[in-house]
Amino acid sequence: MTRFILLFILIFYFQAPMLIHAQNEKEVNDQVQFWTSVNSTLRLSNKFGLMGDFHIKRNDFIKDPEFYFIRFGGVYWLDDAFSFAGGLAGLWLATETNNDISFAFEKRIYQQILWRNEIRHVVFMQRIRNEQRWHEVLNEDGSVNRVRFSNRVRFLLSWNIKVFKNEKLPKLVLSDEILFHFGEEIVYNTFDQNRFFIGVNHKINKIWTLDLGYMLVYQQQYSGYQYDKNSTLRVFFYYTPDFRKNKDHELPHYPIGGSE
Repeated sequence: MTRFILLFILIFYFQAPMLIHAQNEKEVNDQVQFWTSVNSTLRLSNKFGLMGDFHIKRNDFIKDPEFYFIRFGGVYWLDDAFSFAGGLAGLWLATETNNDISFAFEKRIYQQILWRNEIRHVVFMQRIRNEQRWHEVLNEDGSVNRVRFSNRVRFLLSWNIKVFKNEKLPKLVLSDEILFHFGEEIVYNTFDQNRFFIGVNHKINKIWTLDLGYMLVYQQQYSGYQYDKNSTLRVFFYYTPDFRKNKDHELPHYPIGGSE
């Protein structure tokens, strides 16, 4: 009997905040956005390289700023299938204040592991990325109230599918990424967001490729009952120069970055 009482207390302790908060009616904010970026992966040797991204995202399609984001880091290739990366990043998030628009700064440290496999006409990629985030919370006048810390874990699955025999024609791209975050102030939204993408991948030349398509982002806010539903036109450029003197065809070079 004592065990059942303890179990009930534990369940109530963890679920009570959610049950109380569930009384608020769910609110969904529909937005139309535009997201573009340049994502670079520089191969210096069979084992080592560098990566760097720059992103711009606009709201109300292209009318208003959403964020600016920059990331850089180092890459280690274990083999053709596995790579590890880590580095630093910074994000400037547009926030409505009494001064119209202010930017809250977020700094990050990130680590990632990526697994890539090619089976006939399909390239499958799985990425796990872990981020430590320090993001500013602004007052109504735009000044910094405090810095909120969170740890975010991201799981990405991606399929690059060859539809045409002609290599010059685009490939179909499907991907889905789910994000969870944890921290002292994260009570009602351990689930952060889900990002689904469908589009095409086009090889411009040996070192440039392009992803163009539609992304649906469904994000839960800190309140727990408020959500953003973002329909996004996404245009990503990938820059992948290979500086190896003797390029190893058994270790092909491919982009490993992308996505804020």
